[in-house]
Amino acid sequence: MAWTVYLSGEIHTDWREEVARAAEGLDVTFTAPVTDHAASDDCGVAILGAEPNKFWHDHKGAKINAIRTRHAIEEADVVVVRFGEKYRQWNAAFDAGYAAALGKSLVILHNSDHAHALKEVDAAANAVCETPRQVAEILRYVLTGRLPG
Repeated sequence: MAWTVYLSGEIHTDWREEVARAAEGLDVTFTAPVTDHAASDDCGVAILGAEPNKFWHDHKGAKINAIRTRHAIEEADVVVVRFGEKYRQWNAAFDAGYAAALGKSLVILHNSDHAHALKEVDAAANAVCETPRQVAEILRYVLTGRLPG
């Protein structure tokens, strides 16, 4: 059974690579947003032209990035959304809500310090993890029926 897993959210750490390494051997294709922060922020003005107002600069980029994000979430069997330590990932909250609205299997990844702030997001999820390894173990279990260890 081949699955596509969309890895959304925080782009400042290597959590995606950790999940992929821990999920080696599984029939999984991982997809993700553009993780080059500068490219993601500036794609709109680089393609459609400069904007003197930062709001419209960001607006152009967000709408172009949404083309990729929406398609990837719609095509995914499982959506994993990571909320990181240092940055507010409002886009991750959108991705979680969009995936939940589409009825996608949803796994949320964040540390325990964020549990209260993300309680509504967590309530929409099928699972809430604190480590990338836990995400991979969930994938291993649902794909193979095997428990860790």
